[in-house]
Amino acid sequence: MNRKIGLFFGTFNPIHTGHLIIANHMAEFSDLEEIWLVVTPHNPHKNKSSLLENHHRLEMVYKACEGYDKLKPSNIEFDLPQPNYTVNTLAHLQEKFPTNEFCLIMGEDNLKSFHKWKNSEVIVENHEIYVYPRIAPGEVAAKYQEHVKITRVAAPIVEISSTFIRQAIKESKNVRPLLDKKVWEYIDLMNFYK
Repeated sequence: MNRKIGLFFGTFNPIHTGHLIIANHMAEFSDLEEIWLVVTPHNPHKNKSSLLENHHRLEMVYKACEGYDKLKPSNIEFDLPQPNYTVNTLAHLQEKFPTNEFCLIMGEDNLKSFHKWKNSEVIVENHEIYVYPRIAPGEVAAKYQEHVKITRVAAPIVEISSTFIRQAIKESKNVRPLLDKKVWEYIDLMNFYK
């Protein structure tokens, strides 16, 4: 039985209510049956001191997804060779779960640079893309404006960023409303981003 699964990629450093609003909206208001929140691993060739270790970010995604039946955390990219490309992840998933139909979820800002992605033509040929609105400069390439495989979903525009949250925590600001309660408690307990 074919299940239609939306893949929502992110570093989720940390996962915040904006991510949950978008993921849940995609699960409830599109024909996607499940949303997998795919935690992007730390690239070993890049020094990103602000990026928490993979298992901590995955743990926060697990905590955030509790109580949402259609949202599933995924560490599928952790075991793939680095640096990894979306086209490789999609091929790996299709091989591992041949009865599922995998679709890509991306913000409109990513669609604007999608033509620069590795093998973007292969991706759009084999997978549907679901786009949520983002306020960002630039234009979507003409070939993707009315593409048959690209669906725009009128999800809420959420302007919350993980960068902002990390900086605010560092400055001892209260950002609890921007985070799931269990995620906030985990960050607080572990003393992250201070």
